[in-house]
Amino acid sequence: MRASKTFLRRLFPILFWIAVWGFAAWRVGNTLLFPDPLSVLRALWQLLQTEGFYRATWLSLWNVISGILLAMLLGMGLAVLTYRIPFLHDLTLPMMTVVKATPVASFIVLLLIWIGSSKVPTVITFLIILPVVWTNLDEGLKRQDKQLAEVAWVYRFSRLQKLRLLTVPTVMPYFLSACRTSMGLAWKAGIAAEIIAMPPDTVGTMIGQARQYLNTEEMFAWTLTVIILSLVLEFCTVALLNRLERKKRDPERKEKTRC
Repeated sequence: MRASKTFLRRLFPILFWIAVWGFAAWRVGNTLLFPDPLSVLRALWQLLQTEGFYRATWLSLWNVISGILLAMLLGMGLAVLTYRIPFLHDLTLPMMTVVKATPVASFIVLLLIWIGSSKVPTVITFLIILPVVWTNLDEGLKRQDKQLAEVAWVYRFSRLQKLRLLTVPTVMPYFLSACRTSMGLAWKAGIAAEIIAMPPDTVGTMIGQARQYLNTEEMFAWTLTVIILSLVLEFCTVALLNRLERKKRDPERKEKTRC
């Protein structure tokens, strides 16, 4: 009963906004300007039956995921280094600030000149996500309890024990926050880079082509695909991280129960 109520509570806002979308499309009365939900779903169904749809979604997924993974790995390593070396932190902070403040379109145009269109979406995703990861992890590392660190030093905890019992529990909420923020930003930046750079066989290129041919229904269908993929990727990532966090907590609870 409780599960059904939760499901309905989450479903109602979705249905509400779909109804608003349908009403707005009815008021406009022109599918070229603003298509209704049914026409967009029909266009999406037609796309699902083509091989190009799966090739484009796979390439866009690869562009975004590879950029996110590179940003996560470098962001974690850089956060640890800048936390341990304050001078390096002072050098890194202005660079991250400039990257966050620079318009995405400026980066895309420069990268088109430097590296060509095919690699632009991955690099753009990397540049957008790196400051988010670094900023969140840097804040998390600074929030570590100094008293607990002193206790760990007194009892001569190993580096692995300090990492498992002190650093990871403190930093994990900040890392999860970075993941949630990164997924939405990564898709927006990656697809924007594809629309401008127009690498072959990608979702952003298909959106750009649909715009050029004034195929609004197909453009909406590709955009809906991006939204769905973004939500699925975010849900899977957060669920995986939460599961790993629970696995780490279970042995600690068992040890406390035995004691």
